Amino acid sequence: MKTALCAVMFVLLAAVVRAEKAVCVMQGTKGSQVAGTVTFTKVEGGVRVVADVTNLTPGEHGFHIHEKGDCSAPDASSAGGHFNPTGHKHGGPDAEERHAGDLGNLTADASGKAHYDRVDKELQLTGPNTIIGRSVIVHEKVDDLKTQPTGNAGARVACGVITAVKD
Repeated sequence: MKTALCAVMFVLLAAVVRAEKAVCVMQGTKGSQVAGTVTFTKVEGGVRVVADVTNLTPGEHGFHIHEKGDCSAPDASSAGGHFNPTGHKHGGPDAEERHAGDLGNLTADASGKAHYDRVDKELQLTGPNTIIGRSVIVHEKVDDLKTQPTGNAGARVACGVITAVKD
């Protein structure tokens, strides 16, 4: 039994070590109908993040990777704070100093749909600071990109866990 468990853990670790793509399926928190998908793909210069989210209120919404891959709490508080392995201050995705999980904002159109597409040089799909197994959170309000430690983005309206996938 112990040998089988070690073998399974090794296979899972090997999959994460070679991960070149991950996906996150977003589901609304209690009382929210927000849903969507976020893909993370290793590319030259970083990780390409592509998000398509629906049922948002029109306007901007904070968009972050959080430290724990746990969306079990009705308000997604179980996901913890922003993923910040280097101990930096909160900032925007292009700021000199920022949390690794600071992705900025999603902008929803009049129908509540948001699309996000950028290459992020801070994110990693492998190694000790991998985002795999963590969560993505969409917030109810705009991230002001400066208020510490969260950007004053309000409640969490959607959460999903980042999972490695084969291409």
